[in-house]
Amino acid sequence: MKTLLKIQASIYGSGGQSSKLADQFVSQWLANNPNGRVVTRDLSVEPVPHLTQERFGAFLTAPAERTTEQQAIVDYSDALIDELQNADAIVFAVPMYNFSVPSTIRAYFDHIARAGVTFRYTERGSEGLIKGKQVYVFLARGGVYSGEADTQTPYLRQFLGFIGLTDAKFIYAQGLAMGEEARDRSLVQARHAIEEIMPATRAAA
Repeated sequence: MKTLLKIQASIYGSGGQSSKLADQFVSQWLANNPNGRVVTRDLSVEPVPHLTQERFGAFLTAPAERTTEQQAIVDYSDALIDELQNADAIVFAVPMYNFSVPSTIRAYFDHIARAGVTFRYTERGSEGLIKGKQVYVFLARGGVYSGEADTQTPYLRQFLGFIGLTDAKFIYAQGLAMGEEARDRSLVQARHAIEEIMPATRAAA
């Protein structure tokens, strides 16, 4: 049985445009994988705590030396990582807030970037340890951002690649606050993009 992990970060929950696009993808994925399982992590409902010295210190402490509180912090991080490791495909629904990704996404990343667990450093540089996953990223934006103005895509691609998630497709819905016509046109284009990537999903099923 295949598993799809969906991570959404809109403050509007399932009502956000990035979440809606991700849900369309999930519906089509389930149609292609009728026995598949979907695990949803809504960061607006259950936000991951921001990284603190205490939490980071727990990650660095040897297992035998951890306090009960430190072990609970590590267990929480391990659970997030297990979700990634156990997924065959991963979906990120990410709106743009103030020219960046939501802080909840950053906090989530801070808890899954663990040296020796999801990445390691070698003589040739860093190596991501979460491999063999297909990733789909749905980005919703009020304006239109490309080139140097696109601060999300390079960051997300770099971070995901850093932990081994190098096979990532990006689907955009832009200009959503630039009038009804622009919004509708962009959403239609994003939905068409979802339909275009389905054949690859079917072939891999």
